[in-house]
Amino acid sequence: MTSHHRSNEAALAEDRSSVLELLNVSRETLERFDTFVSMLLKWQTIKNLVAPSTLSSIWTRHILDSAQIFPLFPDAKIWVDMGSGAGFPGIVLAILSANTQQAEIHLIESNARKASFLREVARALNLPAIIHNQRVEAAAPFLPAACDCVTARALAPLHDLLTFQHRFLKFSCPSAFLKGQDIEEELTFAAKYWNIELDVVPSVTNSDGQIVLIRRATPKAKDQ
Repeated sequence: MTSHHRSNEAALAEDRSSVLELLNVSRETLERFDTFVSMLLKWQTIKNLVAPSTLSSIWTRHILDSAQIFPLFPDAKIWVDMGSGAGFPGIVLAILSANTQQAEIHLIESNARKASFLREVARALNLPAIIHNQRVEAAAPFLPAACDCVTARALAPLHDLLTFQHRFLKFSCPSAFLKGQDIEEELTFAAKYWNIELDVVPSVTNSDGQIVLIRRATPKAKDQ
């Protein structure tokens, strides 16, 4: 084992420890998270699922960043995650929902390799996750008629996310979008086309990050 590999393992262990001080989860849930991280690191060598620069801080950058959405919707059972990638936040939400009766977490991912990874994780961890290897624009026929929350992380600008949700998926439920430092610009642009009721919650993992909680969004009349 090289010194570089040992230093990466040490950094990963330290990152895990710091996140677990903030995440109050059961032993069963922690075991699922550990298995998920192990599977991601294994598949990463072949499929490049996440940015390599984030591997040593995967617990903070990906697990905790995704998990912070969960307590914002304590009654949610049916989630739809647009553009799930390597499972953030969709798989994290599924792990946290694993013991929730009638939970369904729908993950939409157009990349076939990433969708294969998501299916393998959902099977191995016995998660209430349903993987849809589709583009968001084509996913509606495969989804439930209604859901409790729509999520997305690093997928598209806010205007596009609202278009995906309301015009393609046709969900009027609340949504939670993980955003970075460009959120003010995105909000200004989206407000030209949408009437939006929202809250902005600071991210616990990134000083520049925000969670945009959309309570309600309706398209503006074209002459407005």
